Amino acid sequence: MTESAILANYPGASRWQFGDSPALADELLQRVLDGDKTATCGSYVAYQQEKSPLVGDYNVILNGRGEPACVIRTLSLKLVRFCDVTAEMAANEGEGDKSLAFWRQEHQAFFVREGSFAPDMWLVFEEFELVETL
Repeated sequence: MTESAILANYPGASRWQFGDSPALADELLQRVLDGDKTATCGSYVAYQQEKSPLVGDYNVILNGRGEPACVIRTLSLKLVRFCDVTAEMAANEGEGDKSLAFWRQEHQAFFVREGSFAPDMWLVFEEFELVETL
C-alpha cells in the first residue's frame, strides 16, 4: 500500500514501532502478524508525553526500518501498576514464552533503559486488533 493510500484509509493514525531497537521492533511486529501479540503497554509518563492512542484509534505499526507494516486498532486501555500486571495480561503481550516471569524480566529491563522503572510504576495497558497487513 502506498503512503498516500495509508493516509487516505487511516487519516490521523499514529505511526510507531514496538520496542526500543530495530531488532525488537521486527520481533514484536512479527508476533502481531502471527496473531500472538494482541496487547502492549508503556509507562504512564511516556503515554502522557507522546501522542498516544485512544480507544478506537488506528495505529500504523512500523518495522525496524521505519516502514509501515500493519495497522492495528486500539480496543481498550487500562491503567495498571507494574506489580499488578496479571499472567493473562502478560500472555496477551505474546512475548517470549508468554509467562508473567518473562514479561516482568523483559519489561523491567525495558523500563530501566527508558529510565522510568519502579515496581509500583503506572502503566497504560493497551489491547488491540490487527486490522490490515500492509
